[in-house]
Amino acid sequence: MKKLVFSTLFVLQTFLIFAQASSGVTGKVIDSKSQKPLQNVVASIQNTNLTALTNALGVFTIKDISDGSQLLRISSVGFKDQLLAVEITKGEIIDLGIVVLEEDITTEQQLSLVTLTENDLGDDNSGSESTSGLLQASRDSYQQAAAFNWGQARFRIRGLDNEYGTTMINGVVMNKILDGRPQWSNWGGLNDATRNQEFTMGSTPSDYTFGGILGTQEINTRASTYRKGTRVTFSGTNTNYSWRSMGTYASGMNTDGWAFVVSGSRRWAQEGYFEGTDYSANSLFASVEKKFNDKHSLNFTSIYAQNSRGKSSPNTKEVNDLKGIKYNSYWGWQDGRKRNSRDKDIEEPINMLSHYWKISDKTSLNTNVAYQLGYIGNSRIDNQNSKNPDPSYYRDLPSYYLNNPDSYVTIGGVTTNPEADAARQKFINDGQLDWIAMYAANKRSANAGKSVYVLYQDRTDDRQFSANSILFSNLSDNISLNAGGTYRKLKSHNYQKLEDLLGGQFFLDVDPFYSGDQTQSDLNNPNRKVVVGDEYGYNYNLNADVFDAFTQFKFNYKKFDFYLAQSFSKSEYQREGLYRNGIYANSSLGYSNKVSFENFGFKGGLTYKITGQHYLNFNGAYMTKAPGMRNVFSNARINNNITPDLQSENVFSVDGSYIIRTPKLKMRLTAFYTKISKATELSFFYGEGLFDEATVGVGNEDSFISEIITGIDKKNIGAEFGFEYQLTSTIKATVNASYGQYTYDNNPNVYLNDDAQASLTNTSPITNFGSTYLKDYRMPGMPQQAYSFGLEYRDPKFWWISANINHLDDNYLDVSAVRRTTNFVDDNGIGYDGATIDNVRKVLKQEKFDAFQLLNLAGGKSWRISSKNRNTVGFFASINNVLDVTYKTGGFEQSRKATYPDYVADNSNGTPSFGPKYFYGYGRTYFLNVYINL
Repeated sequence: MKKLVFSTLFVLQTFLIFAQASSGVTGKVIDSKSQKPLQNVVASIQNTNLTALTNALGVFTIKDISDGSQLLRISSVGFKDQLLAVEITKGEIIDLGIVVLEEDITTEQQLSLVTLTENDLGDDNSGSESTSGLLQASRDSYQQAAAFNWGQARFRIRGLDNEYGTTMINGVVMNKILDGRPQWSNWGGLNDATRNQEFTMGSTPSDYTFGGILGTQEINTRASTYRKGTRVTFSGTNTNYSWRSMGTYASGMNTDGWAFVVSGSRRWAQEGYFEGTDYSANSLFASVEKKFNDKHSLNFTSIYAQNSRGKSSPNTKEVNDLKGIKYNSYWGWQDGRKRNSRDKDIEEPINMLSHYWKISDKTSLNTNVAYQLGYIGNSRIDNQNSKNPDPSYYRDLPSYYLNNPDSYVTIGGVTTNPEADAARQKFINDGQLDWIAMYAANKRSANAGKSVYVLYQDRTDDRQFSANSILFSNLSDNISLNAGGTYRKLKSHNYQKLEDLLGGQFFLDVDPFYSGDQTQSDLNNPNRKVVVGDEYGYNYNLNADVFDAFTQFKFNYKKFDFYLAQSFSKSEYQREGLYRNGIYANSSLGYSNKVSFENFGFKGGLTYKITGQHYLNFNGAYMTKAPGMRNVFSNARINNNITPDLQSENVFSVDGSYIIRTPKLKMRLTAFYTKISKATELSFFYGEGLFDEATVGVGNEDSFISEIITGIDKKNIGAEFGFEYQLTSTIKATVNASYGQYTYDNNPNVYLNDDAQASLTNTSPITNFGSTYLKDYRMPGMPQQAYSFGLEYRDPKFWWISANINHLDDNYLDVSAVRRTTNFVDDNGIGYDGATIDNVRKVLKQEKFDAFQLLNLAGGKSWRISSKNRNTVGFFASINNVLDVTYKTGGFEQSRKATYPDYVADNSNGTPSFGPKYFYGYGRTYFLNVYINL
């Protein structure tokens, strides 16, 4: 009996031991350069929810792994991912020993990525700031090509504007309520402080928000997540700025539960790549965290990034032929230096308090409150009853005289145009803004002391409060929940601010274009004399309240994963006029009606795991999107009128991918389709021949108008290919491609808002011009084809070099909408002479820019400078567009010649006064960065 009992106990004990024996993997992660252990590195088994973080000794352990072949991913911000094949044996913990992580070279490349959001690519509200911050610091080969190789040509992922992506800091949305786009200058120059980032592509799920169809970028500034140490860098370049210095220190979490990070940088240039583009930027960052216990932690983040830069002008072919593509009409000499009349100044500090609550091992809650204040100012010259000071003004160019029959002189049978020749020579010899002449004109003003030229800012002073909470919960081993709600309240003060009287004593706050009371900016303060610092011209507030909430469920199983998410938002906008404008005496002062939009979204996706290395992924989203606040009011500067036919956008997107991930090969092939409907766009220009002289009177047919296009449908269809293969232990090859067709998909409606017409006829300023025939025209300002091939050599002795050759094609000019209405080809139902179908079709054909190739080189080296402390020093260098190729990045048709006869007359001599204006990319540029890590 005893033997039986002991035998039974032995069997039970053995069974319990084997039952408790877990399958898993362990290892120690170190930095390849310093040989130091790395803390908070993420170790995960691919295609499962099994993850672990390394401790202070760099050690991780993952248990309960299914036996058989698995892929272990080791990842940390700033380091190259390690993908290791491991064979799991039942009941055993596999010890991998030392796992070495190498520095990710994109960390240094990111410093050299001068995105086009830094440049003046057209009207500040045109949406042409296209290179998305979502491109930065991604490990996907395709996205790296888009950022570092195609971004300089204004490439847009899937042809989408960045308003369709979501950028967050600690889960707080940074996209502006005004236009839906993030202002990256608000944290510019703080690369080291903002490198802890998470990305999603397209409509794939984010833990922090429902997101848009372009993807999400989450910047984490929690102090305890930064690696302890000091980093100092110094850079030189010939792009937007010339020099850059930056320093960052992170303390790590001490025994009292405190951690802090400080960072600062300065960037500056007397002149950037384009003429007269000065640059000055100063940035400061601080993050402090107090960990109270294992459940509660509080973090405060403060970001200050001041930026001032001189803009560069878009120019016609005529101007570029005479002065070159670096020519900039915005500057002139003053006191021996180049002074730019169009500076953009940004100063919008952010303060944020974040609470982290670990409710349980499976559930946590992150709550944030943020307050952002500051201003964006765009300067320019204002003039009254005086000559336009722009040196490239059409009356000062040869084409004006070439298109004027009275300027031709025939002597001895030879016809010449001396006025055109004189204008050409004068423009070539000088062609810059004449500050001295403007000061002189102010001194001899007919009204003593009154300036006829002044410098002012279009100023926006924002005050925004944001609050949100984000819940993370693992409901079971296979199901997780993300949910959150955000509230944002904005008060945006918009006005003209007088910056410089240019030698005068005051400026009169009137508009001499009109007469009588209509000249007054504010009837309650008529004929007001304004001085430096005063508000004038227009003055109003835009108020917004925006609430949104989302829930998201993710399901993870052995052969497939899927997710479902839904969102709801409410946006409420209102204008408050602070001036009683003379043209709109009864509809400019006080509050407008409130405009509200309620929107929703649904999305879902499925990943099918063919094997542990091959996957199929599908995503789909449908949502409605409130229009940006700048599109809600037809002319917010001077009245409360609301845009006609205003409605929420409908956004539909699907994509499917085949993905391979192995230790040597990473590949993704994606097809996508996007349809955006009911969009609204506003733009401003001076137009001729837009209104019937019988209605507005002879001489009043031309005016400065705002163009409102409503009901715009856009269709984006294409494919993406990313391929990365480790040929040897030191050589890697990449092949990336993007092919798209991004088109207008309907003929939307055009309204023209003409304040002059309203003043003359005492009627509504808005005229319906009917349909604009845009269907099948290409979306402008981006390559719709892009291809890249690259090789990278990484030496075990910590030096590397890479080369990429890129081909970009299918970039198109932005077409004039009003030129594609019946107004262009039909006068009261009667066709213009010569306006045949073939002639009109030729005139309205969209210009396609030439394809071009860019060769880019990059490399770097690092050394250990102390065997005891294992500190490192290194450098990174890159040369973009090595062959110095000249290429157009964008441009737009001018809408001034709005009828066929006017257009033909302007083009009669082959050099139009109002031809398209173009933007050009950089030629050969370099970037050199030296750094030290302590």
